[in-house]
Amino acid sequence: MSEDADSAEPAHDSPSDDSAPDGTEAAAGSSGGGTREDGPLVHARGLTKTHGAEGAPVHAVRDVDLEVRRGEFVAVTGPSGAGKSTLLHLLGGLQRPDGGSLWIDGRCMDGLSESRWAVTRRSGIGIVFQFFNLVTNLTVADNIELPALLAGSSPRDAREGRRELLGELGLDGKERAMPAELSGGEQQRVALARALVNHPAILLADEPAGSLDSKGTREVVRLLGRFHQRGQTIVMVTHDARMASAADRVISFFDGRIVDDADLAAGSGSRPGKALGGVTGVLDLGP
Repeated sequence: MSEDADSAEPAHDSPSDDSAPDGTEAAAGSSGGGTREDGPLVHARGLTKTHGAEGAPVHAVRDVDLEVRRGEFVAVTGPSGAGKSTLLHLLGGLQRPDGGSLWIDGRCMDGLSESRWAVTRRSGIGIVFQFFNLVTNLTVADNIELPALLAGSSPRDAREGRRELLGELGLDGKERAMPAELSGGEQQRVALARALVNHPAILLADEPAGSLDSKGTREVVRLLGRFHQRGQTIVMVTHDARMASAADRVISFFDGRIVDDADLAAGSGSRPGKALGGVTGVLDLGP
């Protein structure tokens, strides 16, 4: 089972700096959910991550600045090895940066312990992976209800949330099925339900259709678009241009850096800032 299903109590340590990038103090008691309406939901400044490797270090993320507004659907595209997934894992606390700072809803996340990050993910960050990461010996119902129970929901509320999501995702009647009895597309829909059951402020999706056929890919795109229309903030890593086209903002990532940042919804082209502009469409996003 992943660390997100860990039931450890939060540690009593505190971040090194609880002030937002604009100098205002973060909302008291924030655990990563959306409570500050006057600033970006996610703000990264100078994020850097280097992986050790034989011969030479791999600079996966290099001094990245990034803001994600509430309600945005952001696709991060680029070739394999560009550092896209590492960036997503840094935003979700699954990896720790070597440098830089990260704020979620105005709260500085620097210095959080693993247990505090796990609690933050349960309450405010939903994560969907390419290979589903379902608990194989639990039923569909239990896979979806478990995060809600760990976050403090009553069994009744967890069941109700699960019923609503299964109906929404076209999985009625699959409650007692085991993951191995489902198709790949069905397993990914269960993973999506699990990530959304606690109504997270942000959904992080790492190649959510990377293991699916074209039909499953279309279904995932449709479902993500539906939840986005209802206000869900989404950051999705993908190498597939079809997936990226569903977003309203596309970030091109190459060699650990943002090389282009295009706001498709506004039709305004590339955003200013720390992007190596002028290369939209250069990266090979796949067929």
